[in-house]
Amino acid sequence: MTYQGTQTLQKRGSYYHLEVAAAVVNQWENKRATRLICTIDDHVVLRCGLNHLGNGDFYIMLAKRYIKQIGKEAGENISYKLEVDPNPLGVDIPEVLEVFLAQDPDGQAIFDKLTDGRKRTLIFSVLRIKNVDKQVETILKFLQAEHEKQRAKRSNW
Repeated sequence: MTYQGTQTLQKRGSYYHLEVAAAVVNQWENKRATRLICTIDDHVVLRCGLNHLGNGDFYIMLAKRYIKQIGKEAGENISYKLEVDPNPLGVDIPEVLEVFLAQDPDGQAIFDKLTDGRKRTLIFSVLRIKNVDKQVETILKFLQAEHEKQRAKRSNW
């Protein structure tokens, strides 16, 4: 399902945001857990998730770099289009992580048990690192820590 609209660009504290009504969110299969592709002014495309606004509605945070790209400021109107992201993670898995998981069945099993949010945390951690050896080290440490959490959770039952 695609949703389109126009609204005034809003700023809350140090960040800009786009408001999304609960009525729109509730139409999506995964409701507030839906990952989205947001297109702003037919110019900027970003993959994102929803945050609670506090009044029952939701918002999408917009980084300053996106605001600069569209050349708008708070108070100006923007048009937008929201589409459900076909990738439930909302981000592509880096090649080094794909290769690691393909070669390590235990690591793959741990990764498969993670929530989408924890998977995104690992992916963004890996993407920030340029050195492949350090990326692999980060993956190993992360998955080992998650495995320990999973074991501790099972032993507490």
